[in-house]
Amino acid sequence: MDIGIDSFVSIVTDPGTGRDVTPVERVRHLLEEVERADQVGLDSYGIGEHHRPEYLDSAPAVLLAAAAARTTRIRLSSAVAVLSASDPVRVFQEFATLDLVSAGRMDLVVGRGSFTEAFPLFGLALEDYDSLFAEKLDLLLRIREHERVTWSGRHRPPLTGQGVYPRPLQDPLPIWVGVGGTPASFVRAGALGLPLMVAIIGGQPARFRPLVDLYREAGRRAGHDPAALRVGLHCFGYVADSDSRAADEFYPGWAQMFTKIGQERGFGPPVRAQYDAMLEPDGAFLIGDPDTVAAKALRISDDLGGVARLSLQMTNVRLAHEDLLHGIELLGTRVAPLVRGALGR
Repeated sequence: MDIGIDSFVSIVTDPGTGRDVTPVERVRHLLEEVERADQVGLDSYGIGEHHRPEYLDSAPAVLLAAAAARTTRIRLSSAVAVLSASDPVRVFQEFATLDLVSAGRMDLVVGRGSFTEAFPLFGLALEDYDSLFAEKLDLLLRIREHERVTWSGRHRPPLTGQGVYPRPLQDPLPIWVGVGGTPASFVRAGALGLPLMVAIIGGQPARFRPLVDLYREAGRRAGHDPAALRVGLHCFGYVADSDSRAADEFYPGWAQMFTKIGQERGFGPPVRAQYDAMLEPDGAFLIGDPDTVAAKALRISDDLGGVARLSLQMTNVRLAHEDLLHGIELLGTRVAPLVRGALGR
């Protein structure tokens, strides 16, 4: 199991001073976080894409290029690139270029996104949510397979044999599909033989086992090698020196985030009891000391029949930069070795 981190590069309010970290500081902190993850032996670092005022990741390819220049071994990825709102030609060009910059350390994780701001921003109709993604994923895979592409669809002008350059160092460029809880999304990824990144932001991870089985069965029926049907997870996570400290440091930012989302989507503000339930052994949050987080990672992998990559969303709008750096260090030097040792890696 690869162990890594995902970041949405949120604007942070320093818990010690009550001051919002400036965008320049926050981007500098992000690059320090990626660099630390590389130094302590983590396997991957992903950067999301949002078009909202509380995030600074609307141009993830730019941030990933800066991260590639400051690291040497860690794999870098989108988390996720909102393919529905992008031109697949341009997405491929950007990530092929990033693959060259990073000397073959780039993964492209594509999805539809959990927010809708990108649709009006780029002149797209929200009612085309599903068809946009399906069509653009088809074109992206065609570009990956062929240097010159002939293709036509409903949402983009056709290609009539044009070449798409540059080509990446990795052949093929790894493309993962990011999904939530829609069965059709799991089946599509399996039928295409693409690795799967499952966002689990609450509840019990074990409840995703039927969907993961659906993915694997769709891949088997389509004739794909089972080894190619890799399952990754994106979950909330944070590591500190004790379970209580980890829980208390992560909670304020989590509560602030979901209070805002609740106001937008019409559900009530979260309470500490909901959060604490997610910290239980069968809950979705990997928050605690290194032993606790490692044990939960192993349990979740067992529940889902094996997990190839575990990416912890350590973005938190009220977490001190120094505490996050310490959490990254514990994840790389304590949690990852425990998990690798238990799995015989």
